Amino acid sequence: MTVDEAKLNDLLGRFVVDLGAGFHALSAVLGDRLGLYQTLAATMPATPADVAGTAGVGERYVREWLAGQAAGGYVTYDPAAQRYSLSEEQALVLAAPDGMQVAAAFLLPVAVAKNIDAIADAMRRNDGFPWHGHDPSLFEGTERFFRPGYVAHLVSSWIPALDGVEARLRAGARVADVGCGHGASTVLLAASFPSSQVIGFDYHGPSVERARQRAADADLGDRVAFETASAATFPGTGYDLVTIFDALHDMPDPLGAATHIREALAADGTLMLVEPFAQDATEDNLNPVGRMYYAASTVICVAHSMTGPPQTALGAQAGEARLVDLLREAGFTRVRRAAETPFNLVLEARP
Repeated sequence: MTVDEAKLNDLLGRFVVDLGAGFHALSAVLGDRLGLYQTLAATMPATPADVAGTAGVGERYVREWLAGQAAGGYVTYDPAAQRYSLSEEQALVLAAPDGMQVAAAFLLPVAVAKNIDAIADAMRRNDGFPWHGHDPSLFEGTERFFRPGYVAHLVSSWIPALDGVEARLRAGARVADVGCGHGASTVLLAASFPSSQVIGFDYHGPSVERARQRAADADLGDRVAFETASAATFPGTGYDLVTIFDALHDMPDPLGAATHIREALAADGTLMLVEPFAQDATEDNLNPVGRMYYAASTVICVAHSMTGPPQTALGAQAGEARLVDLLREAGFTRVRRAAETPFNLVLEARP
């Protein structure tokens, strides 16, 4: 065997980055759980002792944590002053209460790792591992990962990109948010369009309970409701708008779900399908975003889709062509790409 030294070193370099990223996930979750990012933002430029004293955490731990965060580019270190700080960008991404809160996204791999043996067994059997079988921190991380994108785009650009939908929502429409999880999208829709009635549906009872609490906290109890129901069986007809946010590809039978949604819509209703952004060809998704989605999809999305027939397993990188074909098979006659971001693809489907 002849080994190319340069290629070997490149591969080993990737390994070092990835292994460091694995431990960085734990570090970021600790920073989020202990409030270290927000404490640093409030005390900077700060020594480890400053952060530790304010956060109520052991100084020796914080010293190591800050050094690791600085090595990863998440925190800024001034060697002359021997103090740490956050740039404006780092603060927005990590510390701002209404910012991107990306540290919470690391809850996803940390939560999944708790069931890695069970997922490995499912892969050997070509079987599934259900969404509800994961540690609850996965549900928290999922909501906090997707919510900033919904806040940034849903009302300002995605809804206006749909033909006539914004006007109907402002006048008063019936809306079903399918696969609503903790209700981030549902609550946002209800808060933004007070004349409309919004119902969130999810098969996972604990998530529905959390969504109800979120709605109560936002004082939206009269405009939004949540029910435990699957995408293929949720009740009601004549909906003006049905939405699915980053959930269709997880379902064992997405065609059955899409068919039921088609039947539940009013004759002039609209389905807004939001899915992870992907190109149609695998080779066009071999990039950092695709890497993230493929890896997460293996252990979360495909794993859940394999829990029941027909085990469609679209995966998080299904691509527009497959999604359009599925929607047309479900009975939608008009499907178009309405909007996109680096992380999301937004399709508009009409009966």
